[in-house]
Amino acid sequence: MSAKYFSEQFNPRFNDTDALGHINNTMVPVWFEGARDPVFRWFSPELDTTDWRLILAKIDVSFIDQMYYGKPMEVRTYIGRIGGSSFDVYQELWQNNKCCASGTAVMVHYNYQQQKSVKIPEEVLIQMNQYLHNLKSD
Repeated sequence: MSAKYFSEQFNPRFNDTDALGHINNTMVPVWFEGARDPVFRWFSPELDTTDWRLILAKIDVSFIDQMYYGKPMEVRTYIGRIGGSSFDVYQELWQNNKCCASGTAVMVHYNYQQQKSVKIPEEVLIQMNQYLHNLKSD
């Protein structure tokens, strides 16, 4: 049984392409960040930046196949790992029924007033576990 995932579908814009006619590689991290909103809502339901509770520690992206303008795309968002105060958001970018890119963002539950990481609340852990994707079985 595979994990649940959040799905965001969209059509790339013409200006998302590069001189070779492919989707520009700088767009993928931008699309991945935009598709993390459902995860952000677990910590800040109204996406209120004055009460933000996450900080980005690291991102990485792997480019698997070429992507093109004029073809719909889908970002699939999972949880890849859950720690005490940090977690990985694992994402895939699909086009033409193929995974064309994947990436991981390491997020930390963070208290900006105290300037330190804090434990992930139990109610959030329950939500995260529904989206936990076992990367080793793929």
